[in-house]
Amino acid sequence: MGNPVTSASPRPRLLITAPFDPAAAARLADLFDIETVEPSMAGDSLARPRLADWLAAADAVVCEVDRVDQAALDAAPALKFVVTCRASPVNVDLAACTRRGIPVATTPARNAEITADLAFTLILSTVRHTGAAERWMRAGNWTADDVFEPYARFRGIGLGGRTLGIVGGGAIGRRVLRRALAFGMDVLVYDPYLEPGALGVDAEIVAPDELMRRSDVITVHVPLNDATVGLIGAPEIALMRPDAYVVNAGRAAVVDETALLSALREKRIAGAGLDVFWTEPPPADHELFRLDNVTLTPHIGGASDDVVIEHSRIAERALRAWATGAEPAAVANARELAS
Repeated sequence: MGNPVTSASPRPRLLITAPFDPAAAARLADLFDIETVEPSMAGDSLARPRLADWLAAADAVVCEVDRVDQAALDAAPALKFVVTCRASPVNVDLAACTRRGIPVATTPARNAEITADLAFTLILSTVRHTGAAERWMRAGNWTADDVFEPYARFRGIGLGGRTLGIVGGGAIGRRVLRRALAFGMDVLVYDPYLEPGALGVDAEIVAPDELMRRSDVITVHVPLNDATVGLIGAPEIALMRPDAYVVNAGRAAVVDETALLSALREKRIAGAGLDVFWTEPPPADHELFRLDNVTLTPHIGGASDDVVIEHSRIAERALRAWATGAEPAAVANARELAS
C-alpha cells in the first residue's frame, strides 16, 4: 500500500505536527528522520510558510488538527503516507490523498477510555448534584445556622440497581457499559449495528423508544452523521420519565437543543449533564447557565495527556508497518486504493 521504504531507500522524513509522545518519537528514530513542530490548534492547512521546507521533503506526516488539504498536498511532492490522530480523517482531504495514492491511517478509539471516564463523571455529578453543591458551598452558603441544609438541598439518587441507557454501542459506549456494571447498574443499549444478544448478559439491546422509556439515565455515544442528527428529539424526550436524566459527552447535535431545553425548563425530566454544546463555546446568556438542573463541563471529554500517549502508540504502529512494507491498520481509504 502506498510506497513503503525499502532497505535500499534513504531514511524517510517524518513531519509530526500533532501532540506526540516523545518516547514514541524516540522509538521511531530508528526508521525516520523526524521533525516535530509545536502543535497548532488553529485548524490551518499544513501548507504554511514555517513548515514549507519540511513539508516539501516529507515522506510521511502525522497531524491532528492541521489540515491535509489540496494546498498541503501540492506543497508535499514526496508525501507517501499520512497519519491523522483522529478517529476519522475529518482534517484530511481523503479524495485528494486517494488520487495521489497516499494511504491515510487513523487512530481509532484513541480517547475512548478517557471519554468514558468523563461521561461517567458527568453521570455521577448530575445525579448527585455535586457541581451545584460545590458552587453553593464555595459561595459561603453552608452555615452553622442550619448545618443539615445541604443534606436536604442536594439529595440525589444512587446508581446501584438503576438502569443506564446507552445510545451507541461502539468503543466509548462499551467502556461506559463496563463502568456501569461495576456500579451494579442494569444496562440497555440501542445500536442499529448490533444484533440481539451481541453483548451477552452484560446488556440488553433494545429499540430506541424502549430505551428512552425504561432508563433512569441516558448517555449518548453515537458518531455524528446524517442519521444521528436530532436522533433524540422531542418525541424521544417525551418518552422519558420525569425522574430520568440525559448525559451527552458525545456530539451535541444528536440531541435536539430546543426539545432538551424545553424539557429541562419545564422539569419534565430530572436533569442533564452536558460536555458538548450546539455552539461552542455557548454564548454567555445561554439559557443553560440559568438552569439549576444541568451540570456543564466545557468539552473536556478527550482532554488528557493519556490520549496523546495512546494516539502516539497507534500512530507509531502504523508508521512502523508502512516503513517496513507491512499493511498499516485503520487506513481510511484502503478500499479505494485497492480498487
